[in-house]
Amino acid sequence: MRLFGTSGIRGVVGELLTPDFCQDIGKALGATLSEGSRVCISTDTRLSRETVRDAVTTGLVSAGIDVTHLGILPTPALAFLTREMEFDVGLMITASHNPPEYNGIKVFNRDTIGYSIAQEDEIEAVYRRKDFRARKGTLHTDNSAKEKYITRLLEMFSNTNLNRGMKIVVDPGNGAASGFASNLFSQLGLNIIPVNDEPDGNFPGRPSEPTGKTLKGTVDFLKEKDADLAICFDGDADRVVFCDREGFLGFTEMVTFISWLAVKNSGKKKVAATIEVGELMDLALKDVGAEVVRGKVGDVYLAHLVRESDAAIGVEDVGVYIMPEMGCYPESMVAPLTLLSSISSPAEIREFFEKFPRFSLGKEKVGCPNELKESAMELIGRRAPSLNPNEINPLDGVRLDFDDSWMLIRASGTEPIIRVMTEATSESETQKLVDEGIRLVEEVMSELAPKDS
Repeated sequence: MRLFGTSGIRGVVGELLTPDFCQDIGKALGATLSEGSRVCISTDTRLSRETVRDAVTTGLVSAGIDVTHLGILPTPALAFLTREMEFDVGLMITASHNPPEYNGIKVFNRDTIGYSIAQEDEIEAVYRRKDFRARKGTLHTDNSAKEKYITRLLEMFSNTNLNRGMKIVVDPGNGAASGFASNLFSQLGLNIIPVNDEPDGNFPGRPSEPTGKTLKGTVDFLKEKDADLAICFDGDADRVVFCDREGFLGFTEMVTFISWLAVKNSGKKKVAATIEVGELMDLALKDVGAEVVRGKVGDVYLAHLVRESDAAIGVEDVGVYIMPEMGCYPESMVAPLTLLSSISSPAEIREFFEKFPRFSLGKEKVGCPNELKESAMELIGRRAPSLNPNEINPLDGVRLDFDDSWMLIRASGTEPIIRVMTEATSESETQKLVDEGIRLVEEVMSELAPKDS
């Protein structure tokens, strides 16, 4: 079983992520790099951040690597600074949107793209062989590096037509963007009202994953403050989502709208997306003569798709935006600033979608131990034809396309679960598809479950 998922290594601290494990991962990564290579490390706000960071650092330094700690930073800042400060590798200590007991290790190349499967496999091979290198590296701290990232964003947007009249709630969910996003937006002259803006790895304000359910309190706060829009981040701020006075503005809706803006602004005619992104995107981009190019789930796959297709933008349906003008990494600060420099009122967003059919999206999950995922997905693929789809796409999981709907069954790369995602033009049809998908997954999991002797 691979240690790396779709977004680095993740696990519960004290179970998978023990100090010894993290130290050995640092040693293994160090052994794949030239002696004297420079590595920068940042963390999100999780309570285990220093435990994991320090263990990885110890391993790297023991392999002759020069390590610089950059403090708590959003993932986009870490990726950007890896390139701008000419580090060989950047490490983000984060479990992104996962619950507080999780943490993880995500690796970025100097060009801002996360490590490829081949690079991850190289680290895993060294880790399993314990083929480490004994040398002496160095450790440094630079808490001012973030200013380089902030300066770049100020240069990009200070002279743009940002809508400075709107009242904007900024909700980092007590994660890595706490104090960071509100400060940046305030420096740009925006009228900011922060909430859940104190760094706290327990995520007391709301869960670290921003969704329609978890942001209900944020919407109430927005109404109470008579604000116009809420910009909300996940735990490490590699995702950003939006709310207005009517509520959550949706995943597909916002990645579609911001992609439409990116095409208009850049003149490029392709948008890179994952297989999870719904049909609304295709319909909306026809207006500007653009097409959607879909690939595997995960920001590393998406980054390569953006580069290969020369796309205006890359998006995942969970609120990930790759903005090629900045780099090939999830860029959660530029996406909302692009939005705010393009609209005069949040009402324009909902008005934009009135001309398109309404789609209903369904998402559910079934528990699946990591070691059973491969077998489960193989069985699901074999039995998928029983649902009578028009087409089966095995690119990433199993996607089933029907006349006016689709279903995706896919093993999570970050959690021990299998997800079922569906889209149709009615809630009843969406729920019917969800139920069929869940029934298929549960049937397979029942067969694979260990039998009592």
